[in-house]
Amino acid sequence: MSHKAILYLEDGTIFHGESLSHHGESAGEVVFNTAMTGYQEVLTDPSYSGQIVVMTYPLIGNYGVNDVDIESDKVHVKGFVVKEFCRHHSNFRATQSLIDYLDENKILAIEGIDTRALTRHLRTRGAMRAIISTEEFDPDKLKAKMRDVPSMEGADWVKTVTTDKKYVWDRGGQDSTTPNKDIRFRVAAIDCGIKFNILRILNDLGCEVHVFPASATVEDIMAIEPDGLFVSNGPGDPAAVTYTVETLKQLAGKLPTFGICLGHQMLGLALGGDTFKLKFGHHGANHPVQDLLDQRIGITSQNHGFCVDIKSLPEDQIEMIDVNLNDQTLEGLRHKSLPILSIQHHPEAAPGPHDAQYLFKHFIEMMELAQSK
Repeated sequence: MSHKAILYLEDGTIFHGESLSHHGESAGEVVFNTAMTGYQEVLTDPSYSGQIVVMTYPLIGNYGVNDVDIESDKVHVKGFVVKEFCRHHSNFRATQSLIDYLDENKILAIEGIDTRALTRHLRTRGAMRAIISTEEFDPDKLKAKMRDVPSMEGADWVKTVTTDKKYVWDRGGQDSTTPNKDIRFRVAAIDCGIKFNILRILNDLGCEVHVFPASATVEDIMAIEPDGLFVSNGPGDPAAVTYTVETLKQLAGKLPTFGICLGHQMLGLALGGDTFKLKFGHHGANHPVQDLLDQRIGITSQNHGFCVDIKSLPEDQIEMIDVNLNDQTLEGLRHKSLPILSIQHHPEAAPGPHDAQYLFKHFIEMMELAQSK
């Protein structure tokens, strides 16, 4: 049964719709995602913690959900906004409908919204805080509640998604396949909201991945004698995760290092740079990025609201290796003398194209080179 629902933006803009799933009230930063598919991966991506996600594709839920296409052990979004939910899903892998999945996970979802108008508004005004409610419709009362909704800028959301304790990735326990027995490297991964597909790919490439909490110290990490260091994606403002940035400063140059998304941003900070908040972020599976090392152009999966300022990094030490062709922002960097590489977009995709998956092999090559010395 549908219930009336409201999406109230912090600038006072109101969108009316209906909720078919969990009822109540939820708040967070509202952003839009331009992917046509992959909604289950989006919902379970820890990088979306604290955010209400608007899907720009008009019909969502047509292939249902299943027990495999997940990127973490739970749904992380604060809310979900679509033009229309598909009432009759069809896919041989599906185990339930998207609507039932959202309801089961107590996620407020709203349909009947003009998502094209909402997206244009966010592109013009920028990402902002919002409240979804099926209980309160008075704009003045919602405005008052908005004062208690934290801003994404300055917020440490990593502490809400990182692992509680160190563990070794057990591929067999996650996707019903046998663990990779062709292990060549031991990798320490700092979990700031790591996605399962990153762990799968590293394992496929011969890595035994030891996953550490974001608060892990240099001593914790070096105790396992790793061949390389991976710094994961995650939610929130990288400048607020001071403890991980400090650890990365101390580890710089000690291990071949690869960072993705938030990990890329924190490495940028650790190397002396600054980060800034993008107007409405990059969220989707169709963002063109140029690799400046070989001039190849790839379509990439992206999910970030902050960016490293390349001009803030020392030119004699750091070089830009990837650039976003939509707005010319930094999408990748590497150190000129130390084995440090980081990428803003998501080469592991999930959802999205696999154009940039070769970047994981650069990390493998850095570890191979370090082992040969």
